[in-house]
Amino acid sequence: MRNVISLLRCARLSLLVSLIMLLPVCGYAQGSQEADPSAALVSALTAACKHDETQFATYLTADNATAFRALPIDQRNAILKRFSLTEDAGRPLLSTDQNGRSILRCQVASATAEFRFGSPRAGENLAFIPLQTVDGDTSDVGMVRESGGWKIISVGLMLFDIHQLSGRWTEQETENREDDAIHSMRDLQTVIGTYQRAFDQLPESLQQLGPAPKNQVSPEQANLISAQLSSGTQNGYRFRYRIVTGTDGNPSGFELTATPEAYGKSGKRSFFLDAAGKFHAADKHGDTATADDPVLPEDTQN
Repeated sequence: MRNVISLLRCARLSLLVSLIMLLPVCGYAQGSQEADPSAALVSALTAACKHDETQFATYLTADNATAFRALPIDQRNAILKRFSLTEDAGRPLLSTDQNGRSILRCQVASATAEFRFGSPRAGENLAFIPLQTVDGDTSDVGMVRESGGWKIISVGLMLFDIHQLSGRWTEQETENREDDAIHSMRDLQTVIGTYQRAFDQLPESLQQLGPAPKNQVSPEQANLISAQLSSGTQNGYRFRYRIVTGTDGNPSGFELTATPEAYGKSGKRSFFLDAAGKFHAADKHGDTATADDPVLPEDTQN
């Protein structure tokens, strides 16, 4: 009987420990002075999951922390998103696998990011921790001992230097917005054709392509694009639509333009879709593109 009682107590204790390990991570570390580099990385990713930029900065080297705090808020948020693999602030949950290795999950409404920690290769002042994400990719995160704590110094083969990386990330985000603008123009080109076939005329404005009440589709509200795009702005670009008339004075086609709302931030290139369906693009420093600008290669239009 004593053995049974002992087993029950052990089972209760095991269950309690399991439940505690699955509780949200609250104050896993109050600073960046963890003696174990893996614990410091868990705390850094926990801060990133919660989008707690103040706590996250404590796990950066002194130079990176200074550079991070000096970034605009959207760039600081972008770094937190890149580390947490989530678009929004999440709920961090810490557990361990059967080998006692840490598993950190970052739960948001739409998805859960998961990080599995491998055995660190650690020296006196430098450590590399294998980190596997839910998609199976594994990268080593480098940690360096600085001011009594462990700080992130590299991710994979890339040195984590915010001064350099922020510029690259900004360029990549700009390119992504430009690609989105091209896709939006392509979508508009398609739905304008759909509108013309359905109502035997071209729309007079983008607003006519927008949402309609249930069962009330009409030439004035065709329900073909989102309210945002029908307003003429989306993802940092302004879209303009113009009907082209032929020599007989009747509509013969249409043109579209896309211009960055904030030149250099939301995009650099301006785009023009001519009546023949060709895309033109150029860095116009915020001005509108025209048919005189270079034609985009077809492999960059999709």
